[in-house]
Amino acid sequence: MSEPASISSGIAARYATAIFELSKEAKGLAKLESNLTDLSQALHESDDLAAVIASPVLSRNEQGAAINAVATKMQLCTELQNGLALMAQKRRLFVLPQMIAQLDAMIAEDKGEVSANVTTAKALTKAQADKLAKTLKARVGKDVKINATVDESLIGGLVVKMGSKMIDTSIRSKLDSLQNAMKEVG
Repeated sequence: MSEPASISSGIAARYATAIFELSKEAKGLAKLESNLTDLSQALHESDDLAAVIASPVLSRNEQGAAINAVATKMQLCTELQNGLALMAQKRRLFVLPQMIAQLDAMIAEDKGEVSANVTTAKALTKAQADKLAKTLKARVGKDVKINATVDESLIGGLVVKMGSKMIDTSIRSKLDSLQNAMKEVG
């Protein structure tokens, strides 16, 4: 099971590295970062786009035409458009989500940022996100980019994941540990 995931991430890493290097050479990392945000949002919001990149039924030409239309409509940078066209030609569009994640990580590293995935019970306000970013920056010594998601099942508190570290202050987690402690006692 881990082998196909490993193969996919390897494919994604190669395309991400190529697009990153070409964009950096062209001094277009800021545009690329903006494009990646838009493309990622489109993938999450459009079931049709997600189906196009994952469909084994569509031909190379059909996938290429579809991804080219999306890239043109979204006004993606040339390096990303060319990368997507090559991915479609080689039938590698299925790794697009992993490639976007790889590119985001490469851009963040180039900017000296660390990415933190934050899950909260309610959406963070701008002030709360800024305060959290400042607190995390003091802890890791780098600027922190917060990727916030909402999970109401947390009840309250938050879960922060940065690299291999995880801080879980959610009420759900505390209730689970209390339940485990109660099971051990009696």
